[in-house]
Amino acid sequence: MMRKQIAAANWKMNLTLQQGEQLINDLLAKPHSLKENQQAIFAVPAPYLMMAQEKLGNKERVAVAAQNCYSKKSGAYTGEISVEMLQSIGVHYVVLGHSERREYFNESNPFLAEKIDICLANGVTPIFCCGEPLQIREAGKQNEFVGTQLNESLFHLSAADITKVVIAYEPIWAIGTGKTASSDQAQEMHAFIRAELAHQYGKETADQISILYGGSVKASNAVELFAQPDVDGGLVGGASLIADEFVAIINALK
Repeated sequence: MMRKQIAAANWKMNLTLQQGEQLINDLLAKPHSLKENQQAIFAVPAPYLMMAQEKLGNKERVAVAAQNCYSKKSGAYTGEISVEMLQSIGVHYVVLGHSERREYFNESNPFLAEKIDICLANGVTPIFCCGEPLQIREAGKQNEFVGTQLNESLFHLSAADITKVVIAYEPIWAIGTGKTASSDQAQEMHAFIRAELAHQYGKETADQISILYGGSVKASNAVELFAQPDVDGGLVGGASLIADEFVAIINALK
């Protein structure tokens, strides 16, 4: 079975509704082909989920994602979004544990484990982000650091459930900095993540899980990054806000 290859756009906190609509219209107008094992996912700000779902919801191999959700089903959590709400508008993907959420909103590995559980219990696919900051990379401790993130947030899952998770490796030192991990550095970490999954769940299970690279992915480096054997696509920030760039990234999937 060929693993799913994914180009995921993370708009972060950008664009007005009108600009977002325009971007989607521009993207749809451009020639792009998604093969059977490929998918484009759009993680848009919460107020635009309905709009994006309306425009993209019936397109084949295209999905809309939320950028976050809360760890509880419902209740007195003003300003939060539940997976039940996402389900009710037909959104079946959510980005969890992005380094910005970890850094600015103090999201911990155990807290993310709770979010993972509630997503899987409600048929929502988590795109789980992991990755190390610069000082960890410089100390050569990146494997240990990412291994702990996987262990504390994902490895309580059954083999059946872990295959429902998409993993995104994002070296924090390469996000929005213009620095990209070299395709060799990306492959090295992706191979490490897959080896950890294989150690925990067996090779067959590990080989089914899509591992995306995030960190200054653009049209100019996507082909080389995606050509790596363990890189199954990208989680794209800035370049996903430019229609031409993102279409080129979609077309770079293997």
